[in-house]
Amino acid sequence: MTEKLQKVLARVGLGSRREIETWISAGRVSVNGTVATLGDRVGADDLIRVDGKIIRTVKEAEVARRIIMYHKPAGEVCSRNDPQSRPTVFDNLPRLRNMRWVLVGRLDINTSGLLLFTTDGELAHRLMHPSNEFVREYAVRILGTLTDEQKKALITGVELEDGISKFATLEEAGGGEESANQWYKVTLLGGKYREVRRLFASQGFEVSRLIRIRFGDIKLPPQLRLGRWMELEPEEVERIASSVELKSKQYTGLYGRARLRAQRPGTKRTPRTPRRNPYRR
Repeated sequence: MTEKLQKVLARVGLGSRREIETWISAGRVSVNGTVATLGDRVGADDLIRVDGKIIRTVKEAEVARRIIMYHKPAGEVCSRNDPQSRPTVFDNLPRLRNMRWVLVGRLDINTSGLLLFTTDGELAHRLMHPSNEFVREYAVRILGTLTDEQKKALITGVELEDGISKFATLEEAGGGEESANQWYKVTLLGGKYREVRRLFASQGFEVSRLIRIRFGDIKLPPQLRLGRWMELEPEEVERIASSVELKSKQYTGLYGRARLRAQRPGTKRTPRTPRRNPYRR
């Protein structure tokens, strides 16, 4: 059985499928000593290298599927390595062995709020795919107040440089007549680059605060402080995976050699120690 090369590399957490496709186009990926091209498929016995480094691939059933929520502060970039040495959203995440965190979507450097990370590249791909239409909800602060005509325009659609964009919903969320600033809650299906900011700019308003507060039905917990992460329970992870038609996984809580030892006949499994407090760096 073979699979698309970018899918296999995304599964081990090297990046999103789209990002890996750019690596393939740039000649950074080889299969069995030959430079790969878009459309290549690979099997379990193929030798894959990225930038000359051998990549250990895994089958979909072997991926330990985890998801964490991260409360991104403004000032952090959504990149593993930043040429300007700015803080990144990966700096505060828990360390992994033989896996990598894959970012689900992005927020610009000045936006704070909810980010999702997973160890399953295929799950990340499906959560980000436009066809699944996961709602993103944001709290937005602007200087001034939208008129009824401007609200209608933002709901019905505005022509931006990359096409027509609009909010699915828009409602007032605080401020009022005595305050110069007004808060709004808006939702989007999908999300283009800086779409919320550009939509408000089309009506002559600059966004001074932007916070993502929801992705799909996952809400930013009020107790999750800036720069901290929280892991979802396995049942919640599998519910999310099922919503994008990924098969459920059976977990023992053990990985690698520990799992193999536990599967030997006559081996007694020791009770699992309680999980540590999830509200930690």
